Amino acid sequence: MKLIYSGKTKDVYENDDHYVLKFKDDVTGENGVFDPGANSVGLTMEGAGKAGLRLTVFFFEKLKEAGIPTHYIDADIEQAEMSVRPASVFGEGLEVICRYRAVGSFLRRYGKYAKEGQPLDAFVEVTLKDDERQDPPISADALEMLGILDHEEYSRLKELTQNISGVVRDELAKKDIELYDIKLEFGRLDDGTIVLIDEISGGNMRAYQNDDYMEPLELEQMMLSSK
Repeated sequence: MKLIYSGKTKDVYENDDHYVLKFKDDVTGENGVFDPGANSVGLTMEGAGKAGLRLTVFFFEKLKEAGIPTHYIDADIEQAEMSVRPASVFGEGLEVICRYRAVGSFLRRYGKYAKEGQPLDAFVEVTLKDDERQDPPISADALEMLGILDHEEYSRLKELTQNISGVVRDELAKKDIELYDIKLEFGRLDDGTIVLIDEISGGNMRAYQNDDYMEPLELEQMMLSSK
């Protein structure tokens, strides 16, 4: 396989007609504290790669059942690898966040008006993947004016984000876990279809049980346990 991209939490390889994502044990954060919204690797958690992949496969299978398109093909948990269909990102990459409570960067930006933890109605915001500029938020108009995506694509992106986040939220709720926010990524297949890419794991969401934050490994264990 040919390495084509090395990211914070996974590497991407080209393998014939598909890509392979290799999940790492690195997670984002700062000063040794996990933060799904951080722009740097904050710490390494042994087993985080396989745990993230197991949960990703769980959710991608749920999305498949719901008829929601993703790039997922199959996975090898022991090798911490997931095979996916090639998809091109929008511009140099976007992150799409769905928020159910005011925490993280939303609270840091709007704390003059928002109270910590206040409910939000599946609020969707898009940010540019740009570590140097701290992933700035961008509006639908700016996305179109800069040639990143048009308004029709933005509407589809928002619809998919809310549908996917709703599936994740409902699955978490079955274990009495509340989803506060989740960060997703999307791409276009060769035929132009917009699909979910990357992962859905404890590393890209904030989830709480009884007002206690759940670390990624704890979340995976709770979600995939038989109890």
